[in-house]
Amino acid sequence: MSHEDMSAPTFRYSAVTFDCPDPAELAHFYGKALGLPVVFSTEDFILLGQEGAAGLGFNRLADYRRPTWPDPSQEKQAHMEIGVDDLDAAEARLLALGAVKPDFQPDPDRWRVLLDPAGHPFCVSTLV
Repeated sequence: MSHEDMSAPTFRYSAVTFDCPDPAELAHFYGKALGLPVVFSTEDFILLGQEGAAGLGFNRLADYRRPTWPDPSQEKQAHMEIGVDDLDAAEARLLALGAVKPDFQPDPDRWRVLLDPAGHPFCVSTLV
């Protein structure tokens, strides 16, 4: 059988999973921030999602090392871009939910960098 004769498998992007020390804490934070319900849950893993959209997973990691953005001594691992209509209102809401705003902000008029409860940086922008 030639390479051309083989049917290609179908792939779809289904979720991204963040390592963290407390999956319930991050699931609560992102669930409230993005309006996503829990679709699967165990003690060590929680998946948020909704019909027709990629999900967000949170996986307990016993030896989790918190990112130290923007300090390169512990890499940021990954970060999310969240699109919003009102940058100031979104920042205030996310801070009330438990996000932290680091002092360093590369371009605060265009986007804000915040840290989730496990220290993962994420960007909030009207550009996304």
